[in-house]
Amino acid sequence: MASSHSSSPVPQASSSDVFFKKEVESTKHIRPVQSLPDVCPKEPTGDSHSLCDAPSLVADQHRWTIYHSKVNLPAALNDPRLAKRESDFFTKTWGQDFVDTEVMPSFYLPQISKEHFAIYQQEISQIFLKPDFALEDPLTFNSVLPWSHFNTAGGKGNRDAASSKLLQEKLSHYLDIVEVNIAHQISLRSEAFFHAMTSQHELQDYLKKTSQAVKMLRDKIAQIDKVMCEGSLHILRLALTRNNCVKVYNKLKLMATVHQTQPTVQVLLSTSEFVGALDLIATTQEVLQQELQGIHSFRHLGSQLCELEKLIDKMMIAEFSTYSHSDLNRLLEDDCQILEEERLVSLIFGLLKQRKLNFLEIYGEEMIITAKNIIKQCVINTVSKIEEIDTEVVVKLADQMRLMNFPQWFDLLKDIFSKFTVFLQRVKATLNIVRSVVLSVLDKNQRTRQLEETSEQKNAAKDNSLDTEVAYLTHEGMFISDAFSEGELPPGITDSTSQRNVSPSSEPCSSDSVSEPECTTDSSSSKEQISSLTPGGVELVVSEDMKLTDLELDKLANSIQELLYNASDICHDRSVKFLMARAKDGFLEKLNSSEFVALSRLMETFILDTEQICGRKSMSLRGALQSQANKFVNRFHEERKTKLSLLLENERWKQADVPAEFQDLVDSITDGKIALPEKKSGEERKPADFLIVEGQPYAVVGTVLLLIRIILEYCQCVDNIPSVTTDMLTRLSDLLKYFNSRSCQLVLGAGALQVVGLKTITTKNLALSSRCLQLIVHYIPVIRAHFEARLQPKQYSMLRHFDHITKDYHDHIAEISAKLVAIMDSLFDKLLSKYEVKAPVPSTCFRNICKQMAKMHEAIYELLPEEQTQMLFLRINASYKIHMKRQLSRLNVVNDGGPQNGLVTADVAFYTGNLQALKGLKDLDLNMAEIWEQKR
Repeated sequence: MASSHSSSPVPQASSSDVFFKKEVESTKHIRPVQSLPDVCPKEPTGDSHSLCDAPSLVADQHRWTIYHSKVNLPAALNDPRLAKRESDFFTKTWGQDFVDTEVMPSFYLPQISKEHFAIYQQEISQIFLKPDFALEDPLTFNSVLPWSHFNTAGGKGNRDAASSKLLQEKLSHYLDIVEVNIAHQISLRSEAFFHAMTSQHELQDYLKKTSQAVKMLRDKIAQIDKVMCEGSLHILRLALTRNNCVKVYNKLKLMATVHQTQPTVQVLLSTSEFVGALDLIATTQEVLQQELQGIHSFRHLGSQLCELEKLIDKMMIAEFSTYSHSDLNRLLEDDCQILEEERLVSLIFGLLKQRKLNFLEIYGEEMIITAKNIIKQCVINTVSKIEEIDTEVVVKLADQMRLMNFPQWFDLLKDIFSKFTVFLQRVKATLNIVRSVVLSVLDKNQRTRQLEETSEQKNAAKDNSLDTEVAYLTHEGMFISDAFSEGELPPGITDSTSQRNVSPSSEPCSSDSVSEPECTTDSSSSKEQISSLTPGGVELVVSEDMKLTDLELDKLANSIQELLYNASDICHDRSVKFLMARAKDGFLEKLNSSEFVALSRLMETFILDTEQICGRKSMSLRGALQSQANKFVNRFHEERKTKLSLLLENERWKQADVPAEFQDLVDSITDGKIALPEKKSGEERKPADFLIVEGQPYAVVGTVLLLIRIILEYCQCVDNIPSVTTDMLTRLSDLLKYFNSRSCQLVLGAGALQVVGLKTITTKNLALSSRCLQLIVHYIPVIRAHFEARLQPKQYSMLRHFDHITKDYHDHIAEISAKLVAIMDSLFDKLLSKYEVKAPVPSTCFRNICKQMAKMHEAIYELLPEEQTQMLFLRINASYKIHMKRQLSRLNVVNDGGPQNGLVTADVAFYTGNLQALKGLKDLDLNMAEIWEQKR
């Protein structure tokens, strides 16, 4: 018994527990692993420890719970985001969030190795590790369970029975010891037991009184609760229930509205209301993210709306392509009304809203196709009206077109140009609508930015005023409210504070408020809308959700302008190809002047019309016209140069009659203006002997008359085709030089003797050639002024050609005059070298001289002006004086008043009298004093 009292209830550690003790002591410094809190805590029982151990929403909100577990089987199995399962068993069963983590070793358990089981293995190895181990073997069974000896009925004899009895007595002894110890403990606390028994009745009385008091208290509390609290609390519960019902109703109403999104979108798409459908989708997506987030029934609606939005993008692109085709391929009539303007505006807004900024490429491709079709259709329509073209034999349109004559082809080209003009006007009208939409969005962005800047400035001003008030309210780190009451505050501060904190006309929106839906601002209704009008009068309403930057809008506006330029280039390029197809067989080069001028004017008119419509010059058609014009100029010049060459080679250099049409041609050149006159119908007029130019008669040959007409044709061609001015100037200069050089070869060079077969070149031929040259020289300043008015200032240097030509002509005229003088000079030398001073008087020599002088005068008087005739005869007289003086010197005849002097004086007087008797030479100064030698 005594030993039992001294025994400690705590078991002492044996030697075998040393390892475990060390392990426990070693883990005292390690932070113990916290156990998981109970997710469903019980009611508090009054135990402070149980209260402390219970989870707290405040303290435990950041602690790890089972809800943070990565392997959450229900969540993993019900995860709708998993598109497929892996073939692995764990990920297939538990989801992709399953993580095969390594279990950390426990800090409270010792590290157990195989050495700890060595003694046990040695004990059991003799029995359990035998190769022929069989528990049904009696020997093996008795070895494993030694207590089987207690159940032996006879066994080995008395020895086994004695040991069993001894063991039973030992156990009985232990039981007695336990009973004695229990009785001892009870005896030690007998007084306490008797005290408890005696105070049991008293305790029962206390409990009864306490129970009655508690019952009375509960009755009173129940009455108070029924009278004062239950009704109010019921009203509060009803109000809260009503608020919750209103919330649920509004939420269900919103859900019902969202549920109708897809049918509504389908209805809008059926009427091509793409912008409305996109706005509805955007609003619904916003509501799903803000108001209906987490609603299980709408978990797939967001993705469905995204797919629907992509479908709308494709529909808008297809719709715009269809609209472009319909707009550009409708009948090209004079009206340029826009096809379904509201539909176009809706499409553009939708494409801008979805940032599909490549829709202009679709329109540009459609323009190219339409331009090709316009030419093709025009050719088909024209060919179908021409009976001479058999479309069954000639299948290709290009070959059919080449069978047209110029009037037919010219009408076809005119039709193409008119269709292209209407086409460009239509493209411009459509692009103006697109540009107005883009500019309205850009204007909205700028206005929105201005409003934001204004609001920021206002907010900054409010912040400054608030800072001022706060600075006023603070004084050395203390608020004035700490020292003064509210009534003692300055009135301005009180008013401003109350205005900031309380708004009398509004009440705060809380989760318990009935008017929560009214306080919730719908994103679609709060968006600002800016409206304007298109050129066609359609109202443009720009919503706030056009998320395009100013840079993108500017680029788009520039692209629209470039697209209009491209439309002009496309029309010009297609026209060039049409012209080149017709020019393959040299058709355009074979046109006469009037036909090419008509073609040039038509092309220039079309070019100017396209420039006026599109606002930019397209150079392809102008370049093709310039190329054809250069070819035309070359052919034009070669034809006229060849014609002039043939005329000169057949010219006999005789004075020609001047037909009335050539006189009219010259008369049309008035005030320096050159223009070919129209042919006058009526009675035939007789030709004149001379060409009257500004009152002066000009005796001309037929070649010069035609040359004048050719020159005027050059000038007229410059007026009709301004682009060939420089080429025409060069070609005309070449033509004038050719006439000058060739006429010089034929007349002065006597080439006409072999070319035409003239017997001799007479003075009349020379005088006539000189007068023709003078006529051309007269018109060179007029021609120069005509070209100068049509040249650019940087091209004025080309006018030097006319200066060179004028100098060459004057030199040629001077050479002709010298030739005439040289003819008479040779005559004087021939006749006067045989002169003898003897009778009769006048001598034969002087008679011949006067006869030749009369012939010379007769030949040139009617051809050259009087002043030129006088100058020529003065030069001839000077030559006569030189030869006469030389002959008198040879004959030694001096002015001494002798008989020889008298004979010479008589001959000279005869010469002078005959010369002055000629027309126009009466007043000519023929002083003969220089023929005499001074008296020796």
